[in-house]
Parts: sequence; C-alpha cells; structure tokens
Amino acid sequence: MKYTELNYKNMIFNEIYSAYFNAVSHILAEAVKNPVDKGKIREIVAKYAFSESIINIEDAFRTQKWQLLMSDGSTPVKNIPDIPVDLLEKRWLRAVSLDPRIKLFNCDIQLDEVEPLFTPDDYYVFDKYSDGDPYEDGEYIKNFQIILKALERSEPLDIHILNKKSNDIEIIAIPEYLEYSEKDDKFRLIVTGSRNGSVVNLGRITSCEIYQGEFKNKTSENYQNKKFSITLELKDERNSLERVMLHFSHYEKYTEKIDDNIYRVKIYYDKNDETEIIIRVLSFGPLIKVTKPRSFVNFIKKRLISQKKYVL
Repeated sequence: MKYTELNYKNMIFNEIYSAYFNAVSHILAEAVKNPVDKGKIREIVAKYAFSESIINIEDAFRTQKWQLLMSDGSTPVKNIPDIPVDLLEKRWLRAVSLDPRIKLFNCDIQLDEVEPLFTPDDYYVFDKYSDGDPYEDGEYIKNFQIILKALERSEPLDIHILNKKSNDIEIIAIPEYLEYSEKDDKFRLIVTGSRNGSVVNLGRITSCEIYQGEFKNKTSENYQNKKFSITLELKDERNSLERVMLHFSHYEKYTEKIDDNIYRVKIYYDKNDETEIIIRVLSFGPLIKVTKPRSFVNFIKKRLISQKKYVL
C-alpha cells in the first residue's frame, strides 16, 4: 500500500475527517441530481457532520479549495460517490468488534475470518480510571438497551439505583441523552422531571424499565440551563482548532468564526466533568484563552500560579 493511500485511509477513520467525507459525499450525491444552494449544503452538514463543520466545508467549496462544486451549485462529478468496504476497513471493523462496549448497541459484526487491525492488548490508556462500567454484564447490557429504546421514543423510565450509602432510590423521569466520560470509562444518563437529580450513573442502576403510569414532566427549566459552560477563543495555528474539536468531541459545543483564523468555542459540560475540562484546557497552553465565565478564568489563573511555585 502506498503512503498516500494509507494516509487517505487514516483520514477515513479519523474522528473529524470521516464526518467530512460523509457530509461531502451526500452533498455531491445531491448535486449530481440537481444543483445545491447554501441552504441545502448547511442542511446536509448539520445532519451528517459536526455543527462547526459548516465553517470549513462551505468555505472549501466557495473558494474552490475543493473543486467539486461549480458556482451554480452543480458538480463535474458524473456518478454518485461511493466508498466500497475494502480489506483495511474490514480489519478496522473487526478491531471495533473486540471492544466490549459494542455489545451495548446490539451490533453483530461477523468478520471472524478477518485479522483485526489492532487488539485491546496493543495499547494501554494510562490516564483512565480502572473501575469503568461492567460492559459485559448481562443486566447492564439489558438496562442500556432499554434506555436507548426510551430515548428513541421519548418515553419515561422507572429506574432504581443504589446511592453512595447503598440505599435504593427510585427515579421516574424522561431520558434526555447519554453521556460517556472517557476518563472515568462510564456512561451517564441525563434526565428531566425527577426530584432525585438529573444525572444517573448507569453502573449504579439495579433495575430499569419503561414507566407504564401517567407521567407529567413538571420540570419547566431546560436542562441546558442547569449545565455549566466555558467559552474559549483560539487562533487556528498548529491545527489548534482541529485539536480542540477532537479533545472535546463528546461534549456539546458551538463554534463561530469571529475573525481571520480566530474562533470562539462554547463548550457545555456537567459539573462532574469540571476537573477533566480544566486538565484538557490547560493542556493547550497559550493556544487557547478562556474568556467566560469569570469564575472559571480565575480558577485557571490560580491553577497556573500554583503550578508556577513548583517550577525550579
């Protein structure tokens, strides 16, 4: 395999670039049939890529960096794009199938005859806690799949959990979405309508089922108002924008371009993730600047002053 082909395949599997390939493929598929306008491009990007991807994709089309669309929205491409599954991709899928979390999604990948691209023994994550959720436990898998079904149908759940004092707590609530903490290696369910909190650790669930009674969501406040957020400004040097998107990929965020090569990123997070957010922000050094909220800015300043005391 040539280096250029290998590099291309690495981009296919990249957490960011794979979304670009997918979104652009759908844009071209539409353009093959009929010219596409800006509204259609943005609609496709919003569906198949990240919300901030429109900044790069639309600009690449407009400036002809990607010579794939004409000024009238038509394309010189004659056939609808298709990326066939080759051996490298099969080996990657086989490697993914070895991840114990794949069982949570009832995904059956039958590629036993294919050698995996890598196995869990090939890498070691040194900054992740070792007491992650029991992904291979039958009861955990069952609860996870019930939660997925409830999320798809917007149905209330009747959940029993053990709190830190090993007391049984019942939570009847509407599931909003699932969060995964890479550092903790745990899933959390965000819910509304419960007086017993809005965050449920899946590892603490003892039973979970669709609630059959009448449920009225008395929570009028949007959960997003309960979430914490920070606002960053960065200059896109040394791929800093791409790296920020990658490091905070599993957090809800909004990105806007405010000047040439200057971007503003607002990231929403749960209070439980604050320490992880601080560590990730500090890892970028002078490439990014925290502008809001003032309390977070002051905390960063204190953290840096404290670290400076230990520099010889």
